[in-house]
Amino acid sequence: MPQSAFDYDLFVIGAGSGGVRASRIAAAHGARVAVAEEFRIGGTCVIRGCVPKKLLVYASQFADDLGHAGDYGWTLQGATFDWPKLRDAVLGDVDRIERAYTHTLDSHKVDHFHDHAEITGPNSVRLKNSGKTMTAAKILIATGAWPVMPEFAGNEHCITSNEVFHLETLPRHVVIAGAGYIAMEFASIFNALGCKVTVINRTDNVLRTYDIDLRERLMTITRARGIEYRFHTTAHSVEKQPDGSLVVHMNDGGESLAADVMLVAIGRKANTMSLGLDSVGIKLGTRGEIPVDGEGRTSCDSIYAVGDVTDRVQLTPIAIREGHAFADRQYGGKPRKISYDAIPSAVFTQPPLAAVGLTEAEARQNHDEIRVYTSDFRPMKNIFSERVERGYYKLVVDGATDRVLGLHMIGPDAPEILQAAAIAVKAGLTKADFDETVALHPSMAEELVLMR
Repeated sequence: MPQSAFDYDLFVIGAGSGGVRASRIAAAHGARVAVAEEFRIGGTCVIRGCVPKKLLVYASQFADDLGHAGDYGWTLQGATFDWPKLRDAVLGDVDRIERAYTHTLDSHKVDHFHDHAEITGPNSVRLKNSGKTMTAAKILIATGAWPVMPEFAGNEHCITSNEVFHLETLPRHVVIAGAGYIAMEFASIFNALGCKVTVINRTDNVLRTYDIDLRERLMTITRARGIEYRFHTTAHSVEKQPDGSLVVHMNDGGESLAADVMLVAIGRKANTMSLGLDSVGIKLGTRGEIPVDGEGRTSCDSIYAVGDVTDRVQLTPIAIREGHAFADRQYGGKPRKISYDAIPSAVFTQPPLAAVGLTEAEARQNHDEIRVYTSDFRPMKNIFSERVERGYYKLVVDGATDRVLGLHMIGPDAPEILQAAAIAVKAGLTKADFDETVALHPSMAEELVLMR
């Protein structure tokens, strides 16, 4: 069937970061494009993920700044925190960004449907609510990932990161299941806002993909800030009390936990529910993901996938790049490929972590000789603080070539510093290049070029 015989050149399922970028770029190249989104345009990152979460992070950082203010001569009286005001402001900004994303689709003449799309053939999809079937020369799946909710009695009383932004009141005690970046970020947010926080996890590995020295430093600081941990256990059951509070019973048989909210943040799985993949012979991978080749093509030649649903790297900037590259390849005549090396990442805890490249352990496994340089310092901002919290930077260097293999940081503003430093790691610069760079004094970032 010639391409013009289809309703669209491209039909995108999912209007998150990857789907919207692919739709916009494909349309800019002249393709006829439609996108279906069953929730809200913008996807996880914009609607119920990194963007609203970062606004909560800023709010929690103000609490930290207020704690320092008196040491710097400020007299503060009557400072109070209003959760509903913050929540509504955050949700209002989410509405604004969704309108902006929708305008982007409209301005590029991309048709969009608020509906669940199911694949019915190599070149056809059916919209669940309207019952309408449409055809397309190519189909792109960009449905992202979804929070995992384990099976245990009373799990219906728990929330995930999807619901946390809609809490009516600020809880007094939050139990958080999980110790990945989502769990640890919300633990820091609620802790800074004055809540009692208990983290439970089936192992004692916190942020297991990050360098061990950063993880240990974060544990020391967060414990000193009042976050409590229960390791080597999981929730056995959750009981809701007549007053709406919860009692969390543990699998280790230890003391039960009383809480106002239990947030489950044990991971995210590829969102492939009811996509009709069986109808085109697409089988899921071992982690529930949609397997794709280097160009995002599935086992069905006309169907592609990008972003978290492929479970290659679950990061918004990667989904955006994959969506952009797909559209350029298919409709712009540009053979773009994505590099998955030296991807910077951050965890917006208090203090935040940031990293790029290999951890020390990874480098020792893959290189015959490595050198490790560290800087353990007290950030100048904390000089007057009663809390003795130290920053920590680590450079992992290839002993044979002097190339910087990895950079790992914990301390104030670490993500902002890391983004620029990641360029150097990605470019393959050496420790000598760092040493030849003049320090910017006084700053925390200067530690990167002073490690000897």
